[in-house]
Amino acid sequence: MYIIFLGAPGAGKGTQATGVAKEFGLVSIATGDLFRQAVEQGDDLGKKVKEYMEKGILVPNEITVQMVLNKLSEPESQNGVILDGFPRNLGQAEALDEAFKKENKNIDSVVYIKVEEKELIRRLSGRWVCRSCQSPYSIEGALTEEQKKCSKCDGELYQRPDDNLETIKNRLKVYFKETAPLIEYYRNTGRLVEVDGEGEVGEITQRIIKALHEKA
Repeated sequence: MYIIFLGAPGAGKGTQATGVAKEFGLVSIATGDLFRQAVEQGDDLGKKVKEYMEKGILVPNEITVQMVLNKLSEPESQNGVILDGFPRNLGQAEALDEAFKKENKNIDSVVYIKVEEKELIRRLSGRWVCRSCQSPYSIEGALTEEQKKCSKCDGELYQRPDDNLETIKNRLKVYFKETAPLIEYYRNTGRLVEVDGEGEVGEITQRIIKALHEKA
């Protein structure tokens, strides 16, 4: 089973992909994680990816497609995956369909997690991450020094460069221009499943699971 999760930054794709992957016994692949791993490695590719991420613009198709295809070729991905954050535009979607066609594979379902823009901005501006274990936190307002500690490993909490307000607005602008057309692309091929992405995390997970079972 091959599934794509679509949704704006802050829609909860990563959180939901993890939960749904467990339900169906799949591997969750987040392009954001692939990008951050490349940045941490600090090679030429990582430096290029870092420049794009800090500006809040999309990493070029050729770089993204190759990174994802490399990940899909690994043994752990052979039973099926959830692609979180990929494809991000029509060019990537067409490249992915072409690559799958060559391997006699198909994208079974595309889950579009719908969240209002105002809510997206609220979520993203309050997102913090542990520098040590990468656990995410949702916190509104300024933090005290004590609150900047991870409850799981006591690591330092920080906000990523792409989670400041100016960059958030630019990321959403890019999303609605580049990525939103994918909704129609997949709807026209009968693969789109639309799910309300607002509410409690567990409730949203169950909505997605139910929708995927119904589509199957």
